[in-house]
Amino acid sequence: MAPKTFFITGANSGFGFAIAAAASRKGHTVIGTVRSPKSRADLAERLPDARPVLCDVTEFDRIADIVRQAEEDHGPVDVLINNAGYGHEGILEESPLEEMRKQFDVNVFGAVAVAKAFLPRFRERRRGFIVNVTSMGGMITMPGIAYYCGSKFALQGISEVMRAEMAPFGVHVTALCPGSFRTDWAGRSMVRTERSIAEYDPLFDPIRQARQAKSGKQLGDPDKLAAAVLDLVESDNPPPQLLLGSDALKLVSDRIERLKQEIAAWEALTVSTDG
Repeated sequence: MAPKTFFITGANSGFGFAIAAAASRKGHTVIGTVRSPKSRADLAERLPDARPVLCDVTEFDRIADIVRQAEEDHGPVDVLINNAGYGHEGILEESPLEEMRKQFDVNVFGAVAVAKAFLPRFRERRRGFIVNVTSMGGMITMPGIAYYCGSKFALQGISEVMRAEMAPFGVHVTALCPGSFRTDWAGRSMVRTERSIAEYDPLFDPIRQARQAKSGKQLGDPDKLAAAVLDLVESDNPPPQLLLGSDALKLVSDRIERLKQEIAAWEALTVSTDG
């Protein structure tokens, strides 16, 4: 792969750090965003070749200037990895709407704001690659993560539209849909709403306990995800979405099969509304 310049949001941990480290090892220029001076210092120490940049993706009005300065300092960006995000866990009835706003501010509005800062640059240069990190939770659901799944479904749909709109300009857009990986998503990075309604205990308690027990022991290897991302961005014909992980493959495939069965079962009523 010819040397490229990567702009990676949330580069100090999880997928962001794994991709930044892999790209740096391959000789690419890595601009990594972090939210605090401490995180900037930590990233500089752990990945000396990276160019850490302070950027809170929820400070929407500042993002265009941050991107402009990054390109002035480090040259044109070739690949945007829209990775910054977090998970919210909580039964829908129990979870305040404010938690949903925060979840969407980071996972949806933040990702879109960063992408929009790059769209005119990529369009004018007639090249570029945007990888929006969604989740298998953008294609399937489970009880207790409504806000998270909602945010990832939103970004999944936006990514498909973005892909269609940017295709005439030679710009690629792929939604990356990981399954369960050994990151801190289900650990310190997850925001959990306090439980308050005992009637949900039989449904949700086993799910929460299983997630906590599995944290750090998931099958997915972040370093292998990073290697896959580097392969992806080298493709001349990348997919609209790329599942990563055998659990993502199984769960999404099962959901597609159930959807086909649901469509077939209700087909007569579906077409009955045509005039």
